[in-house]
Amino acid sequence: MPNLIKGGVTLNKPQWFRTLIQRWQKAYQHFLGNARSHFQTKQTPHADEKPQSSKPQETQDDWNEEEIHTRRAYRLAREHRLQQKKEPTTPQPVETVPSEPHSPQFYVHVVLSTIKSVFLYLISIGLILGALAFGTGMGYVAGILHTVQVPKISSLRTQINNFDTSSTLYFANNVKMETYKADLYRKPVSLANISPYLQKAIVATEDEDFYQNKGIAPKAIVRAVASTVTGVGAQTGGSTLTQQLVKLQVLSSETTFKRKISEIAIAMRVDKYFSKDEVLQAYLNVVSLGRNNRGQNIAGVEEAAEGLFGKHAKNLTLAESAYIAGMPQSPSVYTPYTQTGKVKKDLSYAMERKNTVLFRMYRDNAITYKQYQAARKVDLRSEFQQPQKPLTQKTTYGYVYNLMTQKANTILAKQLAKQAGVKMSKYNQDTALQNQYYNKANTEFSEKGYKINGTINKKVYNSMQKVMKEREDTFGETKTSSIPNVATGKSSTDTEPVQNGTVLLDNKTGALIGFVGGRNFSLTQYNHIFEKRSPGSTIKPILVYGPAVENKLIGTQSMIADFKVDFGGYSPTDYDGEIKNKFVSASQALEHSYNIPAVNLYKELLKKKNPKEYLEKMGIHFTDSEYQLLGLSLGGTTNGVTVTQEASAFSTFSNEGKHASPYVIQSITDPSGKVIYQQKNTTQRVFSKSTAYIMKKMLKGVVTDGTGSDVTNQLNFNTKNLIGKTGTSNDYKDIWFIGSTPGVTLASWMGYDNNYGNSYTLTSESSESNNAYWAALANAIYKADPSALKLKQTMAKPSGVTTTTVLKKTGLKKGDVTINGTTHSITGSTVKSLTNGYTPGKTTYHFAIGGNSKNYKEFWNYDLGKSNKYGIATVINSKGKEVTAILGSDGTPTN
Repeated sequence: MPNLIKGGVTLNKPQWFRTLIQRWQKAYQHFLGNARSHFQTKQTPHADEKPQSSKPQETQDDWNEEEIHTRRAYRLAREHRLQQKKEPTTPQPVETVPSEPHSPQFYVHVVLSTIKSVFLYLISIGLILGALAFGTGMGYVAGILHTVQVPKISSLRTQINNFDTSSTLYFANNVKMETYKADLYRKPVSLANISPYLQKAIVATEDEDFYQNKGIAPKAIVRAVASTVTGVGAQTGGSTLTQQLVKLQVLSSETTFKRKISEIAIAMRVDKYFSKDEVLQAYLNVVSLGRNNRGQNIAGVEEAAEGLFGKHAKNLTLAESAYIAGMPQSPSVYTPYTQTGKVKKDLSYAMERKNTVLFRMYRDNAITYKQYQAARKVDLRSEFQQPQKPLTQKTTYGYVYNLMTQKANTILAKQLAKQAGVKMSKYNQDTALQNQYYNKANTEFSEKGYKINGTINKKVYNSMQKVMKEREDTFGETKTSSIPNVATGKSSTDTEPVQNGTVLLDNKTGALIGFVGGRNFSLTQYNHIFEKRSPGSTIKPILVYGPAVENKLIGTQSMIADFKVDFGGYSPTDYDGEIKNKFVSASQALEHSYNIPAVNLYKELLKKKNPKEYLEKMGIHFTDSEYQLLGLSLGGTTNGVTVTQEASAFSTFSNEGKHASPYVIQSITDPSGKVIYQQKNTTQRVFSKSTAYIMKKMLKGVVTDGTGSDVTNQLNFNTKNLIGKTGTSNDYKDIWFIGSTPGVTLASWMGYDNNYGNSYTLTSESSESNNAYWAALANAIYKADPSALKLKQTMAKPSGVTTTTVLKKTGLKKGDVTINGTTHSITGSTVKSLTNGYTPGKTTYHFAIGGNSKNYKEFWNYDLGKSNKYGIATVINSKGKEVTAILGSDGTPTN
């Protein structure tokens, strides 16, 4: 501090800071001067001190005691500074005179003067800092106000007067389905049909300056600024009725500072363009007012009047009006009913609140003193309605409703998180955070009138449900089991029918057009189109054959071995344990869903390319370790895939090798009419057009000559461009059929849920039942919407597809092969082979994929006319031995 008194170092500080320092220096000097005047001794004038001016001077007689000591202190301080500036000299003797004693008033004065100076200094600092903070806050507020997007008048009018209690769900083509379920009931009513008592009570209680203010209270802006500066109080009370209306109808339920500023800006606009009666009427129709006598949450004064007092809002008495008007402050505290609809035992807080409302009405001259006193004495407990059972909300389209609301909540939750400044990287990894905003989204939909447009075609969906009900008895046997209850010691019976999950997708867009979620929504709400099951052989086209064609491993006539194999203990067989013991073409192997060729091809594919990148693009995710398991080629997965995933992946071939992700929400419109979400139809290239074309040719054989041929015979439309694939998992636990036309893909799965650890399986006839069911569904869909199937649309042959004439028995062109030391010119019947941009070579000794030397020797000897076991099918019997297969009329082994 002495450095400050002597001047110290000049710092480049702001003017306000230098001013504060100067004030502090002055106060300090004053204190120092007073102190020295008491503790230092008197000094005689120095010898070389300049003589006094001849100007007439004041005498000490003219001074009071305070001035004497002050002047003496300044003089001594000045002499002390002058003495320090001089060079050290021999001290001169000075004559000292004892200081005079001071009165107690002097010391009090010194202390008070010092305290006063310090206090003024602190006040100055506070005022300056406060002004800076307020200015900064106002600047920030102004900045936010500049960015606030205030809705247009027409939009505001729509939002403010939207008295729907919840959002509305729509089928495709804007066909209304049903409203969003909500535990909130409201009945709109005009202001003319609301008791004047209630109108006055609300104004007196919630916004006494309602008819004078401009939609906001000045103190609201001050609070907002204070909240910015201090970081405290973002959620403030005392809002005007207009602000409360904006918060209820226009803005979200967030409690951020930015939302508060938006509320203020929009409230000012509402006040400018809407009459007070319009604002009051809207508020009285949307304000939350606790529960009714059914235990249901209610909003709006008409619903409250009926739910509490059993009358219309226009007939409410003064006391009843006061009671309702007091509830908005804390609906859960002041509501007279519990969540079961019973009247609370303790209503003291609610009655006190009612009396407070009455007093404010009297204070504002809204009622007379006599009315005030009379209403206070009314016993409202006797007027409350008796409890009643809540009304149940029936859902006609349970599976659709659950699916659409879940997807819509997920979409809005992410938007709300973004608006709150949450980073998506954190959001996507934090389940608790996702649940938090999911619940906020659900509240938003249930309390405000959003419009949620879906992709489900109502007519198609209804036709699919009808077919399911008509044919469910053909699905299979309903199983029953006894389930013990550990707690009670008793057992209950569990009934499990064969369940079904069916998906209908638009190939080009991925839109979910229709589905069957299960057999009975009232029994189980589980949507089976999202149940993960083993895909069986339906995985072969997308995991094995498609990637093999794409990577030029095979063409349609490439030969693959179907002999007994042992891959380190893994020995797959074909259907029912059969082994063909021959080489088969890729087309034939896929048509008849032979397993051994698929495993041989997958083993070869892994040497060249991991198919993971293809399946990831199609929305199917397996672990890296699963991809290394040869059994994956037959559907052997850890967790399985859903019907939706499998259908979506299969649709890639009909969409010329491009994949469109499945979706059910087309758009979401907020209460103001603004579209806040619109599905963007994008596709991702998975396979080349050449691969897609070749795969369609191969999959066509499934429904003409293969495992799905019985489907074609049951269809009522042109099947020229139909492709498909069957699938069965081990022991008939899962039965599949997936079929595609150029426009849509329809996938059907059947199986048991196997609750409580059960292991129920279907039968060998279940595949036929599922194929027939699929055909019935396809016919119904075609009848409901023929254009959706796009039956006449064809895919032109891409330039990258090469057509080559090859030998039917080798899949390669004619060539010379050395067999048993002799060279032979290999010829025979030919066939056209389609390949992806390459030409098959000449026939060689090892012409196929898979097989060992024994297999090839057996083939060539057979081809040269020698009799052997080549081509004689065998089966692995119950003892694990390979025996000759006895084939039935359908070509499948019977032993």
